[in-house]
Amino acid sequence: MDTLGEFNIQKEIVNSGHLPYELVVTGLKGGHSGLDIITGRANAIKLLARTLSKLNKVDYKIAKIDGGSLRNAIPREADAVLMLNQKDEKTVTEIISSFETELLNEYKVSDGGLSIKLKKLSGAPTFTFTKKFADNLIELLLVMPHGVIAMSQDIEGLVETSTNLATVKMKDDTILIGTSQRSSIESAKLFINSSVTAAFKLASADKINVGDGYPGWKPNMDSNILKTSKEVFVKLFNKQPEIKAIHAGLECGILGDKYPGLDMVSFGPTIEGAHSPDEKVNVKTVEKFYDLLKGILKNVAESK
Repeated sequence: MDTLGEFNIQKEIVNSGHLPYELVVTGLKGGHSGLDIITGRANAIKLLARTLSKLNKVDYKIAKIDGGSLRNAIPREADAVLMLNQKDEKTVTEIISSFETELLNEYKVSDGGLSIKLKKLSGAPTFTFTKKFADNLIELLLVMPHGVIAMSQDIEGLVETSTNLATVKMKDDTILIGTSQRSSIESAKLFINSSVTAAFKLASADKINVGDGYPGWKPNMDSNILKTSKEVFVKLFNKQPEIKAIHAGLECGILGDKYPGLDMVSFGPTIEGAHSPDEKVNVKTVEKFYDLLKGILKNVAESK
């Protein structure tokens, strides 16, 4: 389920005594907002907001903000264009460097390559955000729920409900903030959606759009087609398959919503690093997947 907030930018004239700089958060692993949310990897948008909040004692203005790329990916990069008095450059650089060290310790396991840097820019922007608008935006990004909300009570180690602060984009005179919510339980998904919506309302969003999203698909370990798939797998590969429930949107949820009681199983080739620059498929498993599919269809046809 996607929940989007739109804000009309409140502008002011650029201070003639300030120079443009770019604050950049990079080096994060990112990943799939469902499968990888359990890893606790850093969210670049969150880190950008945290960094900006550290600069609250410095006279700066925000002229641009951008973060994330896909609705179903954990943001790997984010940046903001700031207008600073040149005399504050050293102070800001020191604050950022110190905070970067803190974050490297905080995320030493999941995101040891994170980087936060301040760079000088040449071209000056035509406007900046008002302080009130910028403060409101930063506070919203800080409080916006992100990450695992609840673990499954049925299957150990499986995420049941999560939400992803996915994107922050500027389009014309507006800021667009994209989030996505997942859950195998519909009521839980609606609850976390209401939390995200409430955050947008408290921040006085000009528009809030909520998508339909994927219906949840609760695992059925007594499924007949699952039993058939396991038997065919063993015949083909002489070993037991690993049966897992995953925290991700699957077409089975949509089909199950349209055809209640439909017996389904989901399988495919091995994919690693989904929705990241490291995404890849194990080519050898594509052939295995195809053989398994043919075997299951043959078994189903012969049993009729």
